[in-house]
Amino acid sequence: MTFRVGFGVDVHAFSEAGDGRKLLLGGVEIPFERGLVGHSDADVLAHAITDALLGAAGLEDIGHYFPDTDERFKDADSIGLLREVRGIVGEGWEVSNVDAVVVCERPKIRDHRGAMRENLAGALGIEPGRVGVRGTTSEKLGFTGRGEGIAAQAVVLLESR
Repeated sequence: MTFRVGFGVDVHAFSEAGDGRKLLLGGVEIPFERGLVGHSDADVLAHAITDALLGAAGLEDIGHYFPDTDERFKDADSIGLLREVRGIVGEGWEVSNVDAVVVCERPKIRDHRGAMRENLAGALGIEPGRVGVRGTTSEKLGFTGRGEGIAAQAVVLLESR
């Protein structure tokens, strides 16, 4: 049996208040006054997990498969992109587990973690109990601490079938 570990990081800045951008994390719309700026729906959590999955499989990064220069991915559903990458990784690999952390001062994600885990697990074809999602602050340091955006980090463990 072979195991592969991948690590993913993503960062997105907040949009201007009132511009109509929704804040999506793990495919869940979070009530908040600002969304995140990005070519797709800017789901920073889904992007970090997608890159971790690609890294574990030894493949290119998310931008290789879904470039910002391609209008087909404008406002794309990041959970759908994660599902697509799961297909690219292939049936020879099973996602053993995912662990991810969202870094921001606000909004608090604790009330939304269950729904995030469900969405992410569904895209990956695994049980929600194999997906960890946690939130943390940066103690008011750096761009996340100043409320300028959100960062996410994720680790994926793949197991050969």
